[in-house]
Amino acid sequence: MPDIQITKTASEPGAASLAVTVPLDRVREAEERATRSYQVRARLPGFRKGKAPAAIVRKQFAADIREQTLRDLVQHSWKTALEQEQLKPIADPHIHDLKWDDGAPVTFTFHVELRPDITLARLGGYTLKRTVTAVTDAQVQAQLETLREQHAPWTPVTGEKPKPKELVHVTIAQRPAGSPLGREGETTKDPQPYHFVLGEGRAIPDVEERIMGMLPGEAVDATVRFPDDFSDATKRGQTRDIQLTLHEVKRQAVAPLDDAFAREIGDFDSLEALRRAVREDLEHDAARDADARVRADLVGQLVAANNVVAPRPLVERATLLYAQAYSIPEDRLAQFATEFRPVAEQQVQRDLVLDWVVEHHGLGATAAELEAKLQELATRRSVPVAELRASLEKHQRLRELERSLTEEKVFTFLLSQSTVEPA
Repeated sequence: MPDIQITKTASEPGAASLAVTVPLDRVREAEERATRSYQVRARLPGFRKGKAPAAIVRKQFAADIREQTLRDLVQHSWKTALEQEQLKPIADPHIHDLKWDDGAPVTFTFHVELRPDITLARLGGYTLKRTVTAVTDAQVQAQLETLREQHAPWTPVTGEKPKPKELVHVTIAQRPAGSPLGREGETTKDPQPYHFVLGEGRAIPDVEERIMGMLPGEAVDATVRFPDDFSDATKRGQTRDIQLTLHEVKRQAVAPLDDAFAREIGDFDSLEALRRAVREDLEHDAARDADARVRADLVGQLVAANNVVAPRPLVERATLLYAQAYSIPEDRLAQFATEFRPVAEQQVQRDLVLDWVVEHHGLGATAAELEAKLQELATRRSVPVAELRASLEKHQRLRELERSLTEEKVFTFLLSQSTVEPA
């Protein structure tokens, strides 16, 4: 049977394009496999399960069979491409220019991002400064005030208009333009309940201003305007006629900062014990930030000394992933890509350096190390290891844990070859 034909049509650092031609015989073979798969499972009127003729199954499940056939062909083509071109992909390929006519070969193009070949000739001998920012009394006090707010209960307020930092429960409904509240026969659209704290930016300014002029239980008509910098570009500067109902207002009852408060929020004998614990936490964070800066400095020096270049396709891919994570609207993608490019370049360079060290020095996290870390975390959280593993897998975070263990090994190895001086 003729082989799948793979031809490299374009290549640059970090990416390649591969033209794929799947011969007709292989297409027909894949179609037959998909048809048999559906034939075994099919339940069609007048036939026992698995006994329906292939022609009827093909007609009944034409779209599904075509989809499964295409998945099969793409999978086999990608395996062939990996073996033939000795690729080092960093993600699954994109499929472009797919053509599939009856009685003809299937053709398409793979576009794939690749890990470029780099060489790190110098891994050590760098001098790094580690600066730990001192924790001030003001920072400790600010953290204590935050704890007070976090543990303060919300109590209802009656007979008063709401103020910033108070929790409101409102209903907002659209109404016909220009219709007064309570007009006979008037109908509102899609009334939606909302709970939010005034002043936190959860509602547009016009809505918050209206709410702060109302009493609990009151309803008003209002025309509100979306700000010019509103996140949804389609609504910027637009107005809406709404019916606004304020149902409830709540205010936080902040407890005094004393020994009783310390005992209430944790296992602390006194306010002074809580204050010490808060300082220790802040000092731990400061030390962790100092370590992060040392690592960033080290990677920067490695990149400069070894002339590690971030390939354009990988930078664009990183930028797109960040844009998706930050939910950047489509009309702002170009501006975001320009502004975010330096960050994306640094991220790509960092990944290339760490991956090279892992590959050339065998520093990937082992199964035993991952299991030991899972056991440690499970013990700390008082949950079974199997339950923790299942939760991490469900939320696709097990790979992140493995990556963090690998990075710890890499930086331990790299820092052992350089000098870290306190600043």
